[in-house]
Amino acid sequence: MATAFASNPLAGAGFVLAAHRGDQLPPDTGVEVAFAGRSNAGKSSALNALAGHSALARTSKTPGRTQQLVVFALPGGGRLVDLPGYGYAKVPPALRDHWKQVIDAYLRQRQSLHGLVLIADIRHALTEFDRQMLAFCARIGLPCVVLLSKADKLTRTQVRTSQQAVDAEIAKAGWTAATIAFSAPAGTGVQAARAAVGRLLGSQAPDGDR
Repeated sequence: MATAFASNPLAGAGFVLAAHRGDQLPPDTGVEVAFAGRSNAGKSSALNALAGHSALARTSKTPGRTQQLVVFALPGGGRLVDLPGYGYAKVPPALRDHWKQVIDAYLRQRQSLHGLVLIADIRHALTEFDRQMLAFCARIGLPCVVLLSKADKLTRTQVRTSQQAVDAEIAKAGWTAATIAFSAPAGTGVQAARAAVGRLLGSQAPDGDR
């Protein structure tokens, strides 16, 4: 088991709690890495693949199933936080507004947050939500990794073209974020993503004004 933990810093992740509000989260100490993304971008599948646990995060064909801040603890003491999917879920407007407020408050106020993993569908251009997340991270100096999910749905040439387009947009905007072509079913980019999240867990919290 020790070998598994050494090769995968996310191995052994376990469910802690699901919070509807920020004040229900664990004490704001230690290190957290949050996972965000538009509904149906493959966020839960990415979490499961990274942790090597097929049932860690609930997956569904219905977008927007993650309706809380779901916290997972790692053996090394860090935490992963699965943020509610945003933007596509067929839910009442009041609930969408609540999610937006909860996510915004978490990102601005959580001192233990050391990094953000943004999951975006590689088949499409970045959404306005994606851009807002990237701009926010750049403004406060929060490290961000973009997993370009569902890479198995494209050819290698298409994957390369799409990733280059996203990289170009990030560079043009002056943001700082690494991109990784990713596919949970095919295992594409899983090792690289694990290493990237491991680095986020070992990073220093940003000093920028949130």
